[in-house]
Amino acid sequence: MFNIGDYVVRLSYGKDILFRITYISPSQIARLKGISYRVIADAPIRDLELADGMRFTNQETNIMNTVQQNIERIMREREENKKGKLPRFQKTGTVLHIDGDAFYLNLCLKYYKILDIPAIGEHVMESEQPKKVRYLIEKYSPDILVLTGHDSLNKHYKDLYDVNEYRNSNYFIESVKRARAIKPSMDDLVIFAGACQSYFEGILTAGADFAASPGRVLIHALDPVFIVEKVAQCPFHKVLFIEEALENTITKLNGLGGYEIIGKCRRGGPVVEEQKGKNKVIKPNVKLDFIKEFDSDNMTDEEIERELSKPIFTDTEQEFEQRMMHYTGNTMPLK
Repeated sequence: MFNIGDYVVRLSYGKDILFRITYISPSQIARLKGISYRVIADAPIRDLELADGMRFTNQETNIMNTVQQNIERIMREREENKKGKLPRFQKTGTVLHIDGDAFYLNLCLKYYKILDIPAIGEHVMESEQPKKVRYLIEKYSPDILVLTGHDSLNKHYKDLYDVNEYRNSNYFIESVKRARAIKPSMDDLVIFAGACQSYFEGILTAGADFAASPGRVLIHALDPVFIVEKVAQCPFHKVLFIEEALENTITKLNGLGGYEIIGKCRRGGPVVEEQKGKNKVIKPNVKLDFIKEFDSDNMTDEEIERELSKPIFTDTEQEFEQRMMHYTGNTMPLK
């Protein structure tokens, strides 16, 4: 006996993907939603088997291990890049993630947070996204826009390049067009759009920088996150090539594609921390031999005055003249 909410696998597909039952029709056809893949499918009840507490199938477990390894490598590389350098302010790209599925949206938001990427999530059904995308862009002013949810290609399609053969691609295409009407320049707004088996060429033509799915395959729920991480962390003066942008994605060039873009990260001046009511610049551990440090907070006015009156240099007049001759060489003095 199966019920809505049960976790199941499909026997005819070799138990490849873990699903959750979202609806059962009177004719005993179950509507299924993937747990780690952005896929919605129908299957007869007789083709299903209860997952019995399984979190992922064997295939999905391997993929989640890859996800964890990717995240650990990203964070490790960031730490390596910071070693021995002056701490500085950094402004990464801000993300507006509009998703037709609340479950996948929350999953992506969790990983944006792990990767320290500022992200705002909005749950909007695919059919409503074209109506709301302008309002949300104007409200949040993102650097990076993600438009995703669910999609599929008709099982018995006749024309791969007919948008009517796709479940939701027309909504993604229209949403991208409306977003580009507000932000025409790709330098101002980077757009990822599409989902499983989406009309890749149509979405790119509409104005997206990245889209799914060149091979009309299922894309992983976290694929948009890994693309966004690359864009958000790439310096604004650097070109992010497509191979690098897709480096950490699960489905890579078969599931995702697009164009090279300019990154969204800007680095600023040194970090300043508050110390005893005074601003202090955090400096590298370097000392100048000719400057004697003293603790002014624990000294009397007379002690401070004596220290300030001491000469910084101890050169004799002759030594000073020789030093200046060395610096100026044969240059003529200004008159």
